[in-house]
Amino acid sequence: MRLQLLHSLSARLLVLTVFFVMLAELFIYAPSIARFRAAYLTDRLADAHTAALVLQAAPARAVDPELETRLLSHIPAHGVELMLGPHVTLMLGESMPPKVDLTVDMGRTAFFPLIWDAVGTLVQNRNRVLHVTGPSPNDPDVTVDLTMDEWPMRRAMLHYSGRILSLSVFISVLTAMLVFLTLRWLMVRPMARLTAAMIRFGDEPENQNAIVRPSRRADEIGRAERELAGMQLVLRTTLGQRAHLAALGEAVAKINHDLRNILGSAQLVSDSLADSDDPRVRQTAPTLVRAIDRAVGLCARLVEFARAGAPDLVLRPVDLGALIADVAETAGSGTVRFDQAGPGPFVEADREQLFRVFANLIGNAVEAGADRVDIAAERNAGRVAVTLSDNGPGLARVARDNLFRPFRGSTKPDGSGLGLALAREIMHAHGAGIELVSSDSNGTVFRLDLAEGEGAA
Repeated sequence: MRLQLLHSLSARLLVLTVFFVMLAELFIYAPSIARFRAAYLTDRLADAHTAALVLQAAPARAVDPELETRLLSHIPAHGVELMLGPHVTLMLGESMPPKVDLTVDMGRTAFFPLIWDAVGTLVQNRNRVLHVTGPSPNDPDVTVDLTMDEWPMRRAMLHYSGRILSLSVFISVLTAMLVFLTLRWLMVRPMARLTAAMIRFGDEPENQNAIVRPSRRADEIGRAERELAGMQLVLRTTLGQRAHLAALGEAVAKINHDLRNILGSAQLVSDSLADSDDPRVRQTAPTLVRAIDRAVGLCARLVEFARAGAPDLVLRPVDLGALIADVAETAGSGTVRFDQAGPGPFVEADREQLFRVFANLIGNAVEAGADRVDIAAERNAGRVAVTLSDNGPGLARVARDNLFRPFRGSTKPDGSGLGLALAREIMHAHGAGIELVSSDSNGTVFRLDLAEGEGAA
């Protein structure tokens, strides 16, 4: 449970909030520490000017080395020079000051150099002697030169950085908690509720209480709740329908064998009726035979559709020209015309399943009254677009509106519509597509989109 909490969205949100607030504080800290260093050195210049004025105002008899030492320790500094223009007006400090390691010009106020100098002070591991020069804060006409150690300033900067760090951590944690609680209330809890509802619905899709109850929120979360509830209702209805269809398929499969035996017996009787001496019997026998054949075919297609699902495919390069030639033999001589010279093009497909698709489309066209089906293939970027155009009377409006829907999209008055539904399932199993391009009094055009295969050597 604890490990799951650490990997939850809430925990990640809390950590990211702290991280980004600390990152923002870092960008604030850099100029802040630079300003602190500049203010520290400016204060030392002011202290140095004040100490020099005190020493200058003292009576000559009061000026002694002890007073000068005390003034320098107050700054603190090794030496101080006051300059009015190019002339030195006062000096105090050691006659031989220590060697200067770095000169700091307080007249330079560029933003990034100040930050760079502050970082340089913080990362130093030794005490450098600084020569600080700049106008006095007390009198801009007076220039103060100050020689001082860097470590007292570095200690003050470190203490200041510690205070900034403590304040930043406090602000980060406080901000993170407030953002965490707000977002958890507004987003994380509703998302967790949606997730739990989806899991519960997945376990018991038939349970009405498993459907999420949308809140009255008008934001994206409320919309997601309403959309999820609608999808769950549709899915629950669809699952119920599929269960009924599955039961129907099982029932049809069970009675199919007996029904086909009965129809087979009827076929034998109808064949014998064709040899009857009674002319009226011989006249009605072909009609009976066709009716029985249609019933047998319907039973076979119904069981095939109920059992099929996504067919198992054996994909290999298939010569489309040879395949269409085989289909044309079953449709009748001169019915199918394939505008392609020589072998190919080759498509990546299951030859037997693809044969069924073409046979179904061409058979439907012929049964609808077409006496010619023109087939053309075009390669484009690894795909092969196959167009089948017939000269039949076109599809009825109801057939176009329900095309590829079993029991509704039949192109024949007495058809079931299962052939086109199976054709679409076969094409989708190939990762391919089938669509009706047009259908009017001039004929019907279907287009198939297939993956191109490598041609046989």
